[in-house]
Amino acid sequence: MTAPAAPLITWFGDDFTGSAAVMEVLAFAGLETVLFSDIPSPALLARFKSARAIGIASTARTHSPAWMQDALPAPLQFLHRLGAPLLHYKVCSTFDSSPTCGNIGKAIEIGLDITGARAAPVLTAAPQMRRYQSFGHLFAGTFDGVHRLDRHPVMAHHPVTPMDESDLMAHLSRQTSLASALIDLEALWADPQPALDAALEQGARLLSIDSMDPASEQAAGKLIWDNRAALRFVAGSQGVEYALVRHWQNTGLIPASPAPTSAGQVAQIAAVSGSVSPSTAQQIDWAQAHGFAIIRFDAARALASPEAMAREIAMATDHAVTAANAGLSPLVCSATGPNDPAVAAFRTALAASPITMETANAMTGQALGGVLDAVLTRTDIRRAVISGGDTSGHGMRVLKLDALQARAPTIPGAALCTGYGDSPHDGLEIALKGGQMGSEDFFGWIRDGGGPR
Repeated sequence: MTAPAAPLITWFGDDFTGSAAVMEVLAFAGLETVLFSDIPSPALLARFKSARAIGIASTARTHSPAWMQDALPAPLQFLHRLGAPLLHYKVCSTFDSSPTCGNIGKAIEIGLDITGARAAPVLTAAPQMRRYQSFGHLFAGTFDGVHRLDRHPVMAHHPVTPMDESDLMAHLSRQTSLASALIDLEALWADPQPALDAALEQGARLLSIDSMDPASEQAAGKLIWDNRAALRFVAGSQGVEYALVRHWQNTGLIPASPAPTSAGQVAQIAAVSGSVSPSTAQQIDWAQAHGFAIIRFDAARALASPEAMAREIAMATDHAVTAANAGLSPLVCSATGPNDPAVAAFRTALAASPITMETANAMTGQALGGVLDAVLTRTDIRRAVISGGDTSGHGMRVLKLDALQARAPTIPGAALCTGYGDSPHDGLEIALKGGQMGSEDFFGWIRDGGGPR
């Protein structure tokens, strides 16, 4: 009996929704793919022994460089030892980070040290998701058009990691002293190998790679794969996987992607949301008009004490179960958008408390996960959504789901998945959605089973 082949790629995600987005790209390309919520036990890993792509999700995007130094080496070393030719540190496609929170530069330093890579490609653009990089500058699409990142209506005003710089290497220069170089569109449209060779010869350790269209994406994937011995540690969004899959299929390493399917419609789902994104606000408005009961979780009041937190969880759960028993799909949210008075109330309560923003966000995410856990336990609902990247990470842990496999696509980066774990929720169908992601009718699409449109 032959031993299983080493995976083609491993990845470590700095939030849960982004980690799931990588899984989706690879799974819907036909590769057996699994995403773990932590370093898996030998028994759990053996359950997925034929996987060709293996990832671990984290909440690194919300943490400090000191936390990263303590927490990142073990999972990165575990993934590196699985023997894949590439290890990817997955970051948000809007590059959410700062020197003090979600420091991508620090993560790259750790990854380069563990893998011994000569340099780290940084490929953040994902044209399929309307994320574009041109001559080093990142652009991102919204419902109302495409914006340069420092003029983006959400990211330029993000409450934790506002983006005032669209040149990603300029942004990273605040987080690390590693030398950088750019592989730009002109190089990608011709032959990027000479530009890469020159950058490495000059000592660049960070290689920012443009991507705007199928041609540049294909060239980026080829460049990374052809130079995988030197560039075995990669940073970026799921654009890394989109580029690699395009190259792998173009060269016949993997076959063409199978046709996607739906998981089928159900009468009800349960959802929780910790996002304050304008995009999520529109999705909540749509849900309220289409068979969902919007239930408030008062995060400001919950911060007062453990007893207050328990009361808010119990109250939201009771309202959600009542809605479910009435035939509605409960959607429990801490806010309905950035202008919701609940956001200001939360900040006011936090200012009067010794609790840090990081801790308060974690508490809220865990609480919403607790509400979802209780609703699923007290009803027959077996399909769920968690909205918000940080909320997804905390919620998954409360549900004790240790692994995910993609089941049906929706918009890129928010597939309907099956969750696994030593938990009553083993086999739960669940979608994890970043705050600024998804169609306006996303919650309804999940209720319908996802799949192509």
